[in-house]
Amino acid sequence: MSGTRRKPGVLGPQVEGYRAWLTGQGYTSGTIRNMLNDLGQLGRWLSAEGLVAGQLDEERIEAFRVALRVAGHHRVLGPRAMVPLLRFMRECGIAAAPQPVASPTEVLLEQYRTWMVNERDLAATTVLRYENTARRFLAEQATHGGVFVPEALTGADVNAFVLREGGRVCVGSTKGRVAELRSVLRFLYLQGVTSLQLGTAVPPVGGWRLAALPPAAMRTTDVQALLDGCDRGTDVGIRDYAIIMLVARLGLRSIEVARLELGDVDWRVGELVVRGKGRRQDRLPLPVEVGEALVAYLADGHEPEGARHLFLTCRAPRGPIRADLVGDVVERACIRVGLRAVGPHRLRHALAGELLRRGAGLVAISQVLRHQDLATTALYAKVDLGALRRVALPWPGAAR
Repeated sequence: MSGTRRKPGVLGPQVEGYRAWLTGQGYTSGTIRNMLNDLGQLGRWLSAEGLVAGQLDEERIEAFRVALRVAGHHRVLGPRAMVPLLRFMRECGIAAAPQPVASPTEVLLEQYRTWMVNERDLAATTVLRYENTARRFLAEQATHGGVFVPEALTGADVNAFVLREGGRVCVGSTKGRVAELRSVLRFLYLQGVTSLQLGTAVPPVGGWRLAALPPAAMRTTDVQALLDGCDRGTDVGIRDYAIIMLVARLGLRSIEVARLELGDVDWRVGELVVRGKGRRQDRLPLPVEVGEALVAYLADGHEPEGARHLFLTCRAPRGPIRADLVGDVVERACIRVGLRAVGPHRLRHALAGELLRRGAGLVAISQVLRHQDLATTALYAKVDLGALRRVALPWPGAAR
């Protein structure tokens, strides 16, 4: 029976507002009907318990779920089923926001986050990466009853953390961990949390620039197979096709795809504004096939009201995609067409290799990939074996 036919108890005044809110979040009509039924069931339970809507919180919802089980209901809501309702109630100011109890480590991380933003003016993505490393480091040092004790921190602890990280990630990522660890150790010293400058105890990571070959580039036919494998008869397939097109044809990074907003596409001029590393913005020409892919994606008209980002999740609640979704899209596309799963960065490599084969110079490739240092682009010259053979000197004593 519908929750709007049986009186939904103390939550009756919230039915229409909740319905409109769910619609704006991109939920389907069938899902909305079921969620309103859940609202009605919860509202009747609150009334029977003598509770009002403003008393709704996680503890009350768990008690409601227990009551359903005790009453022998076959269908008992999962823990996440009432999350949208509680979020709606809190956004409307009906239910009180939770009062989190922050641990000393969380307080320290909040101070570190503020320091990175205010003192170092780091970008949001950099702050998140540094914070994640700091959280993992502090958690590993919390050996005294689960509490981080700064006085107990030693250089050996720092070295051990770097060695553990180096054992699970590549050399480039380990170098990043070193920079991130030095940052948090510097913060701890400047704030007087530690009395020693333990940042000097962080060991350097061996690894020379341009010493390694880039991964083998994907063939042009394989890249096209990824595009052809997208089912453009579905909303997800249309979106994934547009995402792969941006990565394969313009060389966008995952974070750059996720950051794209509707206003970044200049349809009259045929350009795309890309927000890259270090808060850098570039304007790239918009190829016809890329523009057509974006038009097909935007033509479905299902964007929530007020949405600014270009790419949104296809499942409700709809919101901006995260950068890691781009990697998921590319990996799923590889699996669909029977290729070994690779990440989106391999498509940038493939684009650079294709431009090199067509005779483009390193300066031109650097401009397309938006490298700040031409030496980074020079890495791709290593894979142009045909050109290297023409300039290679003969080995002494061997015929060329």
